[in-house]
Amino acid sequence: MSGFEERKDTLENKFAFDQEKRFRAEARRNKLLAQWVGERAKMTADEIAAYAAELIAFDLKTPGDADVLAKVTADLTSRGVTLSSAEVRTEMTRCYQIAAEKTANEG
Repeated sequence: MSGFEERKDTLENKFAFDQEKRFRAEARRNKLLAQWVGERAKMTADEIAAYAAELIAFDLKTPGDADVLAKVTADLTSRGVTLSSAEVRTEMTRCYQIAAEKTANEG
């Protein structure tokens, strides 16, 4: 294998590894976000677990965070909790930071 081929394989492997880490961090973020929503909406533990699974599956449909932001904001509103999109976005960012750190520490 030439040096070029080895470098290409290394870069492809790193890209795949980084994508896997990002996917896991986003799923973990959605679980943390579901917990946050559940606390504000006074959901039971079972409802929070179901909502977390729903949020993770929902996030897989469309790339980016805008869909999750809109869903969470709408879900909170439908349960009588009024928060701005900016407040939800701030919490999403906080949850992602926690999730990314935990994911990175897993190795």
